[in-house]
Amino acid sequence: MMTLALIGGFLVLLIIGVPVAVALGGASLFYVIVEGVQPHLVVLHRMVGGTDSFPLLAIPFFIMAGSLMNSSGITARIFGFAMALVGWLRGGLGHVNVVASIIFAGMSGTAVADAAGLGMIEIKAMKDQGYDLDFSVGITGSSSTIGPIIPPSLPMVIYGVMANASIGQLFAAGVLPGLTMGLTLMAMVVWFAHTRNYRRDVRFSVSNLWASSKRAFLPLLTPIILVGGMVTGVFTPTEAAIAATVYALVLGVFVYRTLSLKRLIKISFETIETTAIILLIVAGASIFGYLITTSKITDHVADAVLAITTQPWAVLLLVNLFLLVVGCFMETIAAITILVPVLMPLVERIGVDPVHFGVVMVLNLMIGLLTPPVGMVLYVLARVANISLDRTTRACAPFLIPLLVTLGIVTYWPSMVMFLPNLFYK
Repeated sequence: MMTLALIGGFLVLLIIGVPVAVALGGASLFYVIVEGVQPHLVVLHRMVGGTDSFPLLAIPFFIMAGSLMNSSGITARIFGFAMALVGWLRGGLGHVNVVASIIFAGMSGTAVADAAGLGMIEIKAMKDQGYDLDFSVGITGSSSTIGPIIPPSLPMVIYGVMANASIGQLFAAGVLPGLTMGLTLMAMVVWFAHTRNYRRDVRFSVSNLWASSKRAFLPLLTPIILVGGMVTGVFTPTEAAIAATVYALVLGVFVYRTLSLKRLIKISFETIETTAIILLIVAGASIFGYLITTSKITDHVADAVLAITTQPWAVLLLVNLFLLVVGCFMETIAAITILVPVLMPLVERIGVDPVHFGVVMVLNLMIGLLTPPVGMVLYVLARVANISLDRTTRACAPFLIPLLVTLGIVTYWPSMVMFLPNLFYK
């Protein structure tokens, strides 16, 4: 009965509009006070302990690196390179949109940063070339979800901390699924290009490709430095976040000289604010997850699901459906911090590797960024494209198909997901 009070209290607080972090901590404190078995200070102790983790240091640096990339003119250079690389295909700017997102994913690690930074450039360019606005918004939103799948990835860091999984392996596991997302989205662009008779936007030119490569050379080194450094053991994922920030800072301040002191201060304050919000959620989720575990709710959930079916494929299907629904109503970081303690015992009992499940979970929640009512990418794109949220939702809806196809591949082809982690970390 008290376990229902814990979960029910949290849901009630969410419904009445209390912030997620406060709802988690408040429901946990109420449970501890009423249940009376544990001292009240356990709430503060667990909240502080939940944030006392070295990998969490990566959060502010990945956030800041993405902001610095967007503010230094680096996104425009990436877009120019992608244009020269694939803009000659039919529906060229649609392909450019996807390729630019794949490249930027290796720098920022967040979908919102991609949608806000590259999105402004991509949607304007596609409108100027006569593409349908709905198509432009849809492919921009769907391609931005690649950001947290390809390393570095902020949600992967949070998942790794909560699931006690190797962040390096999670980063490696996201590479092939991220590229698969890109291929399925480009296949969707090909279909639109033929049905709507979209043309090639530029002619292929070796000289143009060479020139754009030189302009984007230093930014393109970022994912190579980060992934290469982690694979070779030069630095840890946390240290990679610091390296990304320093490199972006050097490019913006000293190389391109596009980053002013005023803008740098603004980015720093935005980073502090965003980091504080995320860590407060992690702190609240730590005590909430601890109480869920100690009250055996996780075991009850696992038993209930396994009572329906013990087939791993069916359990994964049920978990995917559940996560897709959760993604519609809950922000990514909050969903990960709350649900990992609940779902991990279940997936471990059916023999699913925690690294594999991490990619499945994050991809589910990325799809949730394109679904109302809480899809953050939808709100960003509505503002960038200056259209209503309803129209933005309708524009993104067709592009859920390739993302769901990718989710199916990632869920039921674990050897593809685990190929790179097994290659570099085993």
